[in-house]
Amino acid sequence: MPAHQRLSVHNVTFYGAALAELESHWAELGVSRLSILDNQLLDPEFPKMLQRNPYTVEAVYHLFAGGRLNSDPQAAQDALMPVIDAAAGAGARMIYLLTGGRGTLTWNRAADRFRTMIAPCVAHAQQAGVTLAVENASGLYADLHLAHTLRDTVTLAEMSGLGVCIDVFHCWAEGDFEAMVQRALPRTELIQLSDYVLGDRALPGRAVPGDGTIPIEGFVANALANGYSHGFDLELIGPRIEQEGRLESARRACAVVGAMLNRLGA
Repeated sequence: MPAHQRLSVHNVTFYGAALAELESHWAELGVSRLSILDNQLLDPEFPKMLQRNPYTVEAVYHLFAGGRLNSDPQAAQDALMPVIDAAAGAGARMIYLLTGGRGTLTWNRAADRFRTMIAPCVAHAQQAGVTLAVENASGLYADLHLAHTLRDTVTLAEMSGLGVCIDVFHCWAEGDFEAMVQRALPRTELIQLSDYVLGDRALPGRAVPGDGTIPIEGFVANALANGYSHGFDLELIGPRIEQEGRLESARRACAVVGAMLNRLGA
């Protein structure tokens, strides 16, 4: 049975799989939208795969500046520009980013450095018809990223002219979550879904939606009611996913969230 047309399964779910194996998983899951890593987008075989399958590329992940904001700005730009061009060539809608870590910089100085470094890429992406966005991620990724709350993510997006990727797993428990979602939604380009089981301590300790405590259906209903029109990306990684099996977890997640989207009239 085909997955809901607004669902993708992030390829990090099958991290390490070759393109041929990924193609098999996509066929098994019945997805029509893809959420991929930038090295997969740049694989010479990827355009050929798109030619023989009716897929659209929902999102591409890129680690900006090699993960370090104290790196050479030109090198950071030179690494992202080809990804933008390849995304445009593949018809990809958006690229979402981790910013690179701040090192010894204060948050404000690092945010300003990120804004300055990425500005030429933002302009290039606009000309190419590709959206750039920044996501929220746990503070345990501070070596690679700046935005560890939804509030900081939206602030960084607003000052840099970027969209937002909301990873619900990393922000659902924040005290101002509902208010920040309302602020984020006008520029939200992707929503990533997974669940959290109370008491899990592993990172990434994700679970299949419906297995944990995150009020996913209420969040999705609110996003849809407020005009969110893009896809829902299932990012499934961690011990629970490995124990059940990556493909089986993805299959069950597609069924659960697909049924939810149908109930909500998406």
